[in-house]
Amino acid sequence: MTNKRFGLSDHRHNLFYNGLHEAFWGFGIAFPTTFAVVPLFLKMLGAPPIIIGSAAGVFTACAAIPQIAIAFLGQRIRNLKKGIIAAHSVMIPPMLLAGFVFGFLAPSGPSAWMIYFGCFVLFSIGVGVVFPIWADFLELVHLPERRGEFFGVSFAVTNGAGFVGGLVVKWLLDTAPFPSNFGFGFLIYALCIFVAVLLFFFYRLKPRQNKDVNRDFGLFKRQLKQVLSADKNFRRYLYSRMLLAANYPAISLYAVYAHDKLQFDVSEAGIFTAITVLLSGSSSFLLGKLGDRMGHKHVFVIVFLGYLGAMATALLATNMSHAYLIFVFLGVGQGGFLTTAMSLIFEFAGEAGDKKTYFALTDTLTAPFVVLFIVLSGIFIPIYSMGTVLIGLGVFIIAGVIALALFTREPKSLKTQYPPPESLM
Repeated sequence: MTNKRFGLSDHRHNLFYNGLHEAFWGFGIAFPTTFAVVPLFLKMLGAPPIIIGSAAGVFTACAAIPQIAIAFLGQRIRNLKKGIIAAHSVMIPPMLLAGFVFGFLAPSGPSAWMIYFGCFVLFSIGVGVVFPIWADFLELVHLPERRGEFFGVSFAVTNGAGFVGGLVVKWLLDTAPFPSNFGFGFLIYALCIFVAVLLFFFYRLKPRQNKDVNRDFGLFKRQLKQVLSADKNFRRYLYSRMLLAANYPAISLYAVYAHDKLQFDVSEAGIFTAITVLLSGSSSFLLGKLGDRMGHKHVFVIVFLGYLGAMATALLATNMSHAYLIFVFLGVGQGGFLTTAMSLIFEFAGEAGDKKTYFALTDTLTAPFVVLFIVLSGIFIPIYSMGTVLIGLGVFIIAGVIALALFTREPKSLKTQYPPPESLM
């Protein structure tokens, strides 16, 4: 049911339930992390380097596949609460399948990694179905002036729960035989998604403005082009994100690269997860508040300095203390990224703009560069070495940081913003 007026009490009510939602989500996501668990699982299944290094990038690229279509079809959703529940539900079957297959059937041999990777791709596409609708849904559950706080607190809870999840991952990988230990983790995640989805029933939503539904996909594409042609600052932001796409294969390589150098037990993936999400939680909250004060674009630069810290530490690591420090830096980067990237989408769109359109454009236009960096990394690792490839990726990340810092303006500092796409109708 939609309230006629939406005030601070409604904002706090939704923040409470969003915190519960993120607690289940955060605990569950510790079991298939793309920066530790998935790459090490693929390595143990015997996957080739290009597949191992693609985990974070494939997740992002596959999530981008349905977003333009969902942004178009999402205009027809009248009941966003039902829409967000239905969208989240598509993520559950692939994770259930992966959990059942590896938890109980325990396949082995060269085809085992293909089974899991197929489930992983389907799950990632399911996430892409969620993102554009989620952007619209979130707009209706918080006050704009408290946006950084809302996202910061929510993602901090996600990562606090993920810290506990990481410790459970460590225990699970130590106690159950391979590959059932990983499979049981995937089943736990599927259950967590189910409970988190049920909590959407309790949110209070702002009244939605009645808008005409655009049923002409040709017109919709022209609207997308107008966003890109008219919003030069958003274009500059996209250019920097294309360069920063080099970060995705790098993230997936840190745990594997450290494992090759230090030969630690694979159950350390749980500790890496716990460290990352603990730092990610504090980073999410602090950088969210800092972004509200000084601007989220400026904070986004800090985020990628954290990612560069992780890369430098991985390249120089000689003992387990260094390995843990990699994930300290990675946690700072990932926590700040979640809050800041989401806040920037809302600021680029403005109060009247279509958030799901900006969200879909960002992910869709950067996805080809994610794939490009994955492919190049897979080609060059056998030729030059993983360390050399990481250095090459770092050059592109530095270039992206410079483009972001020097050529992209803080969107909320601009006096004018791009009009909503429906103004063309």
